[in-house]
Amino acid sequence: MTPADLLVTFHQQVRLGAGEGSPRSTRTRHGHVFRIVSTDPDDPWAMVDCPEGLGADPDRVIAGERDHFGGLGIPLEWKTYTYDEPADLGDRLIAAGFSRGDDEALMLGELTDLARDVAPPAGVTIRRVATRGDQRRIRALYDLVWDGAWGQASDDSSRDAEPVATDPAESALLAEESLNGPVLCAARVNLTSGTEFAGMWGGSTHPDWRRRGLFRAMLAERARWALAQGYRYARVDASPDSEPILRSLGLHRVSTTVPYAYPAGP
Repeated sequence: MTPADLLVTFHQQVRLGAGEGSPRSTRTRHGHVFRIVSTDPDDPWAMVDCPEGLGADPDRVIAGERDHFGGLGIPLEWKTYTYDEPADLGDRLIAAGFSRGDDEALMLGELTDLARDVAPPAGVTIRRVATRGDQRRIRALYDLVWDGAWGQASDDSSRDAEPVATDPAESALLAEESLNGPVLCAARVNLTSGTEFAGMWGGSTHPDWRRRGLFRAMLAERARWALAQGYRYARVDASPDSEPILRSLGLHRVSTTVPYAYPAGP
């Protein structure tokens, strides 16, 4: 399948079909846009996607979504792609008070290209996230890698032993050298029900463990799991650091995706 074919398939199956989001969110159509809203009370967020444009008055639609979620006190991300209409959507969002995030490459390809026989570095174990303690240590890794952009890690370990609920449409993984030691890498894969796509999300590696094969090993583990569930394609929103790795494994950059946030960040 060509990169152009992959993009058409993604647009039809995901953006117009089952939609963006996660297993812990709802998705509803509201006029020209889809609203995706978190159902996790500990992690409130909303996202808007407009795969069919914004009609004759884009600024009115943008203001309506901004004011709706602003009134609810829910942080909003407007997820855009370079082929979206209108062509000046990003400029209109900024004029409406949104702030532009970092460009990411929309990478698509066959899961079989990622499901290679790649072992983690010696002494490192990859396993499923199982407890609140695992989640807290992953947040500490995110705090280090992303400089607090995803919120501050908690020092409260009183609930660390509590198990976390599992979802059949998601597999969250971590890599560690010792149980309850620092998380070296964390990532998850979400299966988009009703499509052939598995989304690879949250891939973050400790700075001291980069370029040692851990990212590739985590990709391979997630791809094998998604294939076993009957899925065919991988979808990744890739940073500049991970894009070359994904290209070398056979994925294709088919578009650029840019998030716009409201309220605007600093």
